[in-house]
Amino acid sequence: MPIPLIKLGDCLDILKEFPDNHIDLIFTSPPYADRRKTTYGGVSPDKYVEWFLPISMELLRVLKPDGTFILNIREKAENGELSTYVLELVLALRKQGWLWTEEFIWHKKNSYPGKWPNRFRNAWERLLQFNKNKHFNMYQDEVKIPIGNWATGRLKNLSETDKIRDNAKNGSGFGKNISNWVGKESVYPDNVLYLSTECSNKNHSAAFPDALPEWFIRLFTKEGDTVLDPFMGSGTTVFVANKMNRNAIGIEIKPEYFEMVKMGMEKPNQIIFNWS
Repeated sequence: MPIPLIKLGDCLDILKEFPDNHIDLIFTSPPYADRRKTTYGGVSPDKYVEWFLPISMELLRVLKPDGTFILNIREKAENGELSTYVLELVLALRKQGWLWTEEFIWHKKNSYPGKWPNRFRNAWERLLQFNKNKHFNMYQDEVKIPIGNWATGRLKNLSETDKIRDNAKNGSGFGKNISNWVGKESVYPDNVLYLSTECSNKNHSAAFPDALPEWFIRLFTKEGDTVLDPFMGSGTTVFVANKMNRNAIGIEIKPEYFEMVKMGMEKPNQIIFNWS
């Protein structure tokens, strides 16, 4: 099993130590605007893009040309309306050189009820996919799912249109020809992930479930690839990547979380603390 690399400090400073074009997957969830003020100080929505762009420039440098960057982030409601800082960040990242290639939705299927005067409880979060190039590594067969009971009805009663429907020239319309799925045991998933939230919180205020980074690690990397989380927190991405035989790298600015991750490793004495 690869030995993980974890670093204590500001990711903007530490990323500058890393070589160019080295990381296969960046999977991270930075502090949302005005969130985690007691632990990370909080970044206001109007300053968020300015704060994040120097970091994303370093991420752009260290990511391989065929690598992927997944950003878990969410808008916030303020003064009766949603903030636009996420949308502004997307536009700024595109200007910086990133390609905004996909948007996944994490549906928190165990979200408990709630109501405010002008909205309901959030039960989903964004996972924005960015790439350096249009051609990137993506192992779609690794995340296939069982075809489900709908096949026994829909596929066995195809209309004449379904049987002759052409695929899109760019390959994006494979699913339009329903007959392609006759006799298949598994299919490709959509871009909505139905995962429960992390109820134990892993001693962190905003930990996500292991299954979230696991799904993206399977989709965008293979064994031996390198996965980076520049906002390591409780270490979920690092732990999962390490168990999946990927080279895991985590950066964390809070000493208490860094120590928690270090002690949580199966062999704390074998963790690498310096880049080589």
